[in-house]
Amino acid sequence: MNGPLIMAAVFVFTMAIGVPIPFAAGIATVAGILIADIPLTLMAQSAWTAFEPFPLVTIPLFVLAGQLMEHGGMSEKLVAIAHRLVGAYKGGLGLVTVVACMFFAALSGSGPATTAAIGSITIPAMIKESYKPRFAGAIAAAAGALGSMIPPSNLLIIYALVSDESIPRLFLAGILPGIALGLLLMLVTFIVASYNGYGGVGEAFRWRPLLEALWDGKWAVFAPVLILGGIYTGVFTPSEAAGVAVFYGLFVGLFVYRGLTLTKVFEAFRFTAIVIGTVLFILGSTKAFGQLVTLFDIPQSILALFENLTAYPWLVLLLIGVFYILVGMWLESIPQIIIFTAVFLPLVTSLGVDPILFGIFTVMTCELGFLTPPIGVNLFVAARISKTSIEQISVGVLPLLIPYIVMIVILVFFSEWVTYLPDLVYGERAY
Repeated sequence: MNGPLIMAAVFVFTMAIGVPIPFAAGIATVAGILIADIPLTLMAQSAWTAFEPFPLVTIPLFVLAGQLMEHGGMSEKLVAIAHRLVGAYKGGLGLVTVVACMFFAALSGSGPATTAAIGSITIPAMIKESYKPRFAGAIAAAAGALGSMIPPSNLLIIYALVSDESIPRLFLAGILPGIALGLLLMLVTFIVASYNGYGGVGEAFRWRPLLEALWDGKWAVFAPVLILGGIYTGVFTPSEAAGVAVFYGLFVGLFVYRGLTLTKVFEAFRFTAIVIGTVLFILGSTKAFGQLVTLFDIPQSILALFENLTAYPWLVLLLIGVFYILVGMWLESIPQIIIFTAVFLPLVTSLGVDPILFGIFTVMTCELGFLTPPIGVNLFVAARISKTSIEQISVGVLPLLIPYIVMIVILVFFSEWVTYLPDLVYGERAY
């Protein structure tokens, strides 16, 4: 066990002194390679195999599509629809933010992108209605994390690549938990807003304004229908769907809503290049790290550690969930999924847990990482928009963490409903 312990110590130490996570994983991997007396070419080979899967192309394409749709004016249309739907209730703009984030999550695939796209519109409006800036930002941050659960989701794609699972199955499995989580977030938002007297100043709900908003935003509403409908009807694969999404975002943004300019298109490409460059760097270094985890038989060691708990799969999942939440406070979601899926997936499948369910469970716990300092990306995005401190946003988001914790517990004890849609469409699998 000296090798794994030294790798872990090097990884933790390098992160503690401020080394970026991809470099920390790379340094720890080199240490493990030297201890195991394996040629250093393993690093290059691992990076190559990490970049080789063709479905990886879906990530930059969905990121680019989300950027084009945001800059092209779709986010404003979705906010308008949500406002006509729930804007008249107490905490109306908070509810609008959650509903709009659920809509936009079906376009972007990214939690921080969803927070930025919707929060940039609704946070200033909430502050004008006397919401505390920390709570306004917290709503957008918490609801924005839905972008990692409601398909298409970049984190679900990463999990699919690491676990060799079906992307369409994972996408289908994420729909019901994503909707349920959104409804719980709306409930908490309504309770907090009612207690503090926020909102409730909009027009009473009427069908005609809602139908007008739906017609005005029909191109935005049709986007997830086109993308996900095309996947599940077999018209195109997830990778092809991502390409269709880019074309659709360009077409609507340039010729329908006319929100896109050459400058905005260039900015969308620049943002995508930065994001995918970061993802590939993390993926390359952490893939080698994950391979060494397997070579050192760490999954078997973990299995032996939990040997006395194998009769209680629910307890094992809860312990893994607590571990993921704690690690997510310090580790970004992508390396977290790549590294620890290799460790825990063999364990949970040996206990009879469906890998699809574990993928949803993993991403749900990672979403909490978006909302917990010091790494919480969504918190930083919302703090910039609301012009408040990360400490204030961290306090404001506390009640909105409850729905995530409740959903994690539900996933542990009541799991059959999560795989209902993929089993219905693609047939049941035995584990």
